[in-house]
Amino acid sequence: MQEKLIAIDEKYRSLEKRMEEPEVYSDPALYAKLARELKEIQAVVDAYRKYEKAKRDMEGARGLMGDPEFKEMAQEEYDSAQAEMERMEDELRILLLPRDPNDDKNVIIEIRGGAGGEEAALFAHSLYRMYTMYAESKRWKSEIANLNETELGGIKEVSFMIEGDGAYSRFKFESGVHRVQRVPETEASGRIHTSTVTVAVLPEVEEVDFAINPADLNIDTFRSSGAGGQHVNKTESAIRITHLPTGTVVECQDERSQHKNRDRAMKILVSRLVEEERRRQTEEFAAERKSQVGTGDRSERIRTYNYPQGRVTDHRIGLTLYKIEQILNGDLDETIDALVMADRAEALKQA
Repeated sequence: MQEKLIAIDEKYRSLEKRMEEPEVYSDPALYAKLARELKEIQAVVDAYRKYEKAKRDMEGARGLMGDPEFKEMAQEEYDSAQAEMERMEDELRILLLPRDPNDDKNVIIEIRGGAGGEEAALFAHSLYRMYTMYAESKRWKSEIANLNETELGGIKEVSFMIEGDGAYSRFKFESGVHRVQRVPETEASGRIHTSTVTVAVLPEVEEVDFAINPADLNIDTFRSSGAGGQHVNKTESAIRITHLPTGTVVECQDERSQHKNRDRAMKILVSRLVEEERRRQTEEFAAERKSQVGTGDRSERIRTYNYPQGRVTDHRIGLTLYKIEQILNGDLDETIDALVMADRAEALKQA
């Protein structure tokens, strides 16, 4: 590990020097590329330098222990430096784990009502609101691609993109079946109903990363419509793209511009196809880890939102929080941080 850390530190110093060169500074594309490389190893270099400082402090304190006048103070400094050194060593092990190449990408989220009819659709709306509020708290931008609402204000399905540095690294743990337990407003007997919503999270894929043969696409235009079939756009600006080899269908109707809808639909299509290929190639491994979206059946779930108890439970890591209102208002950091730590712990076991 030491040799690897020395090599990363040397690379960092080399990148810093290169970025000061006039020819690099005057080339925005090259400068941006080097800045990205620098950012990728910044955390490792910072932790390594703290580790090395703690090591030097420890050695300095050890040298003073032979002097009776400084022995007590030197022991305190030695213990403190040793604890810091051990802490940074643990942090470096985590930082040196193989990194998900998609972590820095924008994210496409698709939410669909599962079992439970209108109750599921209403909760799908609650999850959409939760994710967009979380994105807003991070100063990330969210844009709807396709929205299919019910007449009572629920959502049958919605596709939307969240743009922001590291968006995928935070949202990727949301894939799966979300279960809600509550008493519907229309339930006269006060009986608790259980409904489900499925969430799919895809990293945005740049089109240059994945080529699609235009002959494999069937592109239709149609009029955008709102809840109950009410037309909200009199021109045929909505786009439906069908990828013929796989039967994958993407609709985009939020923008009034046909060109913008087509661009966004293509981004979603490419991301879906890449994710499907990735899932196919790693099916056995993915089965051992956390799977993507299930069937939407009530028995499948990654998380339960229990309204009567004010409880949210993430079943993957056994985390229960009694703050359902705050969570549904976008306060997701505590849950996501716990999932990140559990994922790292699992990766360390397998390293």
